Amino acid sequence: MTEAWPAGLGGLFIDGRRVQTPERLDVVDPATGRVVGDVSRGGAEHVEAAVAAARAAGEGPWGRTTGRDRSKVLLRIAELIRENADELVRLESLDVGKPVGLCRPVDVETAAEQYAYCAALAQTLDGSVRSTPFPAHAYTVREPVGVVAAITPFNFPLVLSSTKIAPALAAGNTVVHKPAADTSLSALFMAQLFLDAGVPAGVVNVVTGSGGEVGEALLQHPGVDKVAFTGSTEVGRHAAAVSGQNLTQVTMELGGNAANIVFADADVESAVGAAVKAFVFNTGQFCMGGPRLLVERPLYETVLGILAQAVPGVPVGDPRDPGTVVGPLASARQREVVEGFVERAKASGARVVCGGGRPELLGDLAEGFFYSPTVLADVGSTDPVVAEEVFGPVLTVQPFDSEDEAVEMANGTPYGLAAGLQTRDVARAHRVASRLRAGIVWVNDWALLDPAVPFGGVGASGFGREYGPEALASYTRTKSVVVSLA
Repeated sequence: MTEAWPAGLGGLFIDGRRVQTPERLDVVDPATGRVVGDVSRGGAEHVEAAVAAARAAGEGPWGRTTGRDRSKVLLRIAELIRENADELVRLESLDVGKPVGLCRPVDVETAAEQYAYCAALAQTLDGSVRSTPFPAHAYTVREPVGVVAAITPFNFPLVLSSTKIAPALAAGNTVVHKPAADTSLSALFMAQLFLDAGVPAGVVNVVTGSGGEVGEALLQHPGVDKVAFTGSTEVGRHAAAVSGQNLTQVTMELGGNAANIVFADADVESAVGAAVKAFVFNTGQFCMGGPRLLVERPLYETVLGILAQAVPGVPVGDPRDPGTVVGPLASARQREVVEGFVERAKASGARVVCGGGRPELLGDLAEGFFYSPTVLADVGSTDPVVAEEVFGPVLTVQPFDSEDEAVEMANGTPYGLAAGLQTRDVARAHRVASRLRAGIVWVNDWALLDPAVPFGGVGASGFGREYGPEALASYTRTKSVVVSLA
C-alpha cells in the first residue's frame, strides 16, 4: 500500500472489526491512471457473516434504543464527518477523481447535513391513535424493517451511502453496505467513524467486492429485509427481480437522462449558466444531470454560440487543484463508454460545437481518464447520445417550436428522475413542471438538492424516494395494535 491510502484500512468491516482477505481490488487514481493501493475483495461468505452480525446487533441493545438516543448518535456522526472533512475530500478525490473545490461543499457537507437532518427525524417516529366503531383502543407504531442492504454506485460514494445509511440508522435498522468495487475508500473510512460516534459493532458493516459476488449474495440473502439500491437501470431491473424472489422490500434510484428546457422568455445568461452546470457537474457522472438541452427556436443559435464560447473555458484538470471544475471520469471504462457515444453521434452527422475528444494534459495527468466537456447539435431524439444515458460531460442541444413540443421531447425517454426549465413566466413554470414526468423539477437553476427535499424516479428511473421524511418512512413498517375494551 502507498501512503495515499492508510495501511490497514483496506479490509472489510464486519461486526466492528477489519477483515483482510487474500484477494484484493486495486485502487486506481483516475487523474493519473496509477494504482495507489488496494482493498479487500469479499465474497458470499463475508456477506453471510455481515448479515449475521447485523441481525444480532438489531436484536441487541441497538434494537431497543429510542429515537432520541439514535438522534444523538447521528448528530455525532455529522460532527465527525466535518471534523474529518480534509481526509474525506482527499479520499473521494483520490478514488473518484472529484475536484476538491466541489467535493468539500457538495459531497462532504451534504453527507454531514443528511445525518444531522435524519437525527432530527429520528425523534419524530411517532405512531397515532385511530378511532374505531367498536369498543377498543387502536393505535399504530412504526418499527424498523430490520437488516438493510445498501448498494451504492461509483459516482457519489459518500453522498449516496449517507442517503441510505442515515435514514436506516435513524429508524433503528442495521446495515450491510456494499459500495462500488471501484470506489470504496470513503465507505471503509466511514466505518470507523460510525464506531467512534457510538454506533455499536455490527450495526453498520461494509463488504467490498464485485456486484456479481457481493451484490448478488446480498440480493439473494433471506436475512436481508430491505434493499436500498442506486445504480444503472439495467442492473436495477436485475436487482429488483432477484430481491423479489424473497419478497424483500426494495427501493431503486436508477438511471436518468434529464431534459432542461429553455424558453424564449428566459434570462439567457442565467439559463446558459444552469445548462453548463447541469452537464459538467461531477464531470457529467450525475444521474440527475441535464445532458439534454431543449431550446426554443428563436434562441437556438444564440445559445449554441454562447456555449461555444463558454464551455471551453470551464477549467479541466487536476482534481487536487482548487480551481478545477471538471476532473477525470472515474475509470478508463467509463471514458470509453462516453467516447463511444460521441463518436457514433459524429458518424451520424452531429455537429460538434465544442469538445469531442480528450483534452491535452501534461505530466502525470496525461494518463488520466479525462474527457473534454462536449456540446453536440443537429442530433435527433432517437440518436443514442440523446435517447440513452451517457454519464459523462456531454450536452446535446435540440430546438423546439412550442410548449407542447418541448414537454413531449422532455418526456420522450423512458427515464424520469429529474427535469428542468428556464423561464421568466411564473404561470408557465408551474404549468410545465406539472406536465414533466420526473421525480424532481428545477426551475431557473439546476441541482438544488437538500436533505429535506425528496428525490427519486419514475419509469426506468426507479421507485421510492431518497431525502426528506419520505425516505425515513421507507425504512420503517407500521404495526397496528388493537386492545379490546369490552
